[in-house]
Amino acid sequence: MQFTKVVLFTDTDGRARFREEAVPLDEGKPQAMLSALMPSGGYQLRHSPVGFRSEFHCSPHTQWVFILGGAMEIGLQDGTSRVFRPGEHFYSADLLPEGATFDPAVHGHRSAQVGSDPLVTLFLRG
Repeated sequence: MQFTKVVLFTDTDGRARFREEAVPLDEGKPQAMLSALMPSGGYQLRHSPVGFRSEFHCSPHTQWVFILGGAMEIGLQDGTSRVFRPGEHFYSADLLPEGATFDPAVHGHRSAQVGSDPLVTLFLRG
């Protein structure tokens, strides 16, 4: 059994991309399968009003992003985007490549609240 981890990452060309990784659920009991314990470094809650939209940016550190309410669109430099809704997640590892100077035409991703409900998220540092 496995959990699918959606990862937003910086590819070798410096551009943000999505990929999926399997997280084995091989601990626990058949009624409640668990992954191995993962480290974490604290969490933050965020409320973003209707109309929120960021500029292109890189994540300051790796973090899980869980959507608690509303919907969040993540847009990439190539024009693709994904919308995450309550109960969905992604692991944000879109970090500025070491030694690079941020270029908003190349690096990062943008985020936006979509729909008629405010966006409520939980950020859990990885």
